Amino acid sequence: MIADYPAALLIGLLGSSHCLVMCGGIVAALQFSMPTQSRWQKLRLQLLLSLGRLSTYALFGGVVGYFGATAMGLAGASLVWLRLVAGLLLVAMALYIARLWFGLTRLERLGQGLWSKVQPYTKRLLPLDSGLKAYSYGLLWGFLPCGLVYSTLSWSLASGSASAGALLMLMFGLGTLPALLAFGAAANALTQLKNQLWVRYTAASLLAIYGIYTIWLALQRLVF
Repeated sequence: MIADYPAALLIGLLGSSHCLVMCGGIVAALQFSMPTQSRWQKLRLQLLLSLGRLSTYALFGGVVGYFGATAMGLAGASLVWLRLVAGLLLVAMALYIARLWFGLTRLERLGQGLWSKVQPYTKRLLPLDSGLKAYSYGLLWGFLPCGLVYSTLSWSLASGSASAGALLMLMFGLGTLPALLAFGAAANALTQLKNQLWVRYTAASLLAIYGIYTIWLALQRLVF
């Protein structure tokens, strides 16, 4: 559904407080690893870092979306069951954003093994003294275990195609950019805004409503 994409953007934006906890230290360390003192040069390298991370997210989303569509096609089934799972994950994400349930973070354990193999390669790219190194580091950074990323990937599984899955993950990644690019005083201000109860609960309610609507649509197709 077209509404999946703005929902993914919203999840990335409001879930980026978790990104700051997971990646804030990395962002700060990488800033110190940039030899240039020019503010604009550092911003360029930060943008390339994020572009690399978003490229990995989009790649994962495309692969997962293709796999989901292919698997359901070979089974002779529709995407209804996957849409049902997607709806349940949306509700889970809403609970996470509302800080009522943090079960999604348990998914991060699934990627620890892969990250332990990828992480040593990131050290070879330091210091980040070129755009190529920054982009390459971002590509590897996309492998960092994250419950929200994995949940959105599961949602991509029900997207119906590789392109839809890639776009879904891309929108999610774009939602995380403001918090990570504005690391520092601006990021603190953004975090304080997102910590406002009315902001969190309003956004969580919208996601929960959309998740319940997705579940309802899937159940309708199963019943009728």
